Amino acid sequence: MLRTLKDLFDAMLPPQPGAPPADAEHQLQLATAVLLVEVLRTAPDVGAAERRAVVDALKDKFALADDEIARLVELAERTARDASDYYAFTSRINEGFDMPRKLRIVEHMWRVAWADGALSAHEQHVLWRIADLLHVPHGAYIHAKMRARDAMGGSRDDG
Repeated sequence: MLRTLKDLFDAMLPPQPGAPPADAEHQLQLATAVLLVEVLRTAPDVGAAERRAVVDALKDKFALADDEIARLVELAERTARDASDYYAFTSRINEGFDMPRKLRIVEHMWRVAWADGALSAHEQHVLWRIADLLHVPHGAYIHAKMRARDAMGGSRDDG
């Protein structure tokens, strides 16, 4: 797991030829966590439900211990604050994940957005922008949204 600030910076660099497979996995973990945190950051007041949705998504995507998840979220929050765009993260995911795995990320992002029981226009815009950068077809994007809504109880305001 990423343990230091140096690991964070190293994770954002392209993998070096001959680098261990774990390095590429760490980069995917951080990129995924940053995108989830970006949805979290769209809410004016972040509550426990949204944070829990981020943790649950990371547990679903990666086999990490609770302390590793906590550290990953911390690094993702710091990285998201300092990022100027989504490209570094979406390009890493585009290189490392096939379409079903990217769709699962989008679905988890919807779950984070709906965790507080409401869906804002800003959350929808961020989700649409990220899904577009992940090259997710519009129909698949809408299906991911509906699956997330149904998983969250189906009674959420879907804007």
